[in-house]
Amino acid sequence: MTTPCPPASNDRWLRGQQKLAEIDGAAGQNVIDALADIAPDFANYLFEYPFGDIYSRSGLDLRAREIATIAALTAMGNAAPQLKVHIEAGLNVGLQREEIVEILMQMSVYAGFPAALNGLFAAKEVFARYAPAPPVATGGAPA
Repeated sequence: MTTPCPPASNDRWLRGQQKLAEIDGAAGQNVIDALADIAPDFANYLFEYPFGDIYSRSGLDLRAREIATIAALTAMGNAAPQLKVHIEAGLNVGLQREEIVEILMQMSVYAGFPAALNGLFAAKEVFARYAPAPPVATGGAPA
């Protein structure tokens, strides 16, 4: 798929495209690509508003923004695909797995056990895809 075209001279779009790539990498681009044939304008809106305007603000660093986003999506309880993308984004911006688990467990107090449980299972799925690679043998004869 191709990336939607920015409206002429749109700094928000360009800033958003750069920020999305920085935060979400391929996962963010997959969302944009999935919208290309049904709602390319909506893909443009994603570049412009959440990433070009909000995520590009200086008030919070990307780690803090992803903590807030993971918590909010968990509390919503109906956004599992988006939660998985943002758990991955959290890892991309420096959150540790243990921190993500703590965020999800914290949501049990405010959003309930089902929401926290669903969030933990989403995290488990994301973590499994990004498991550390097994150590690579560095030559030498087997003992």
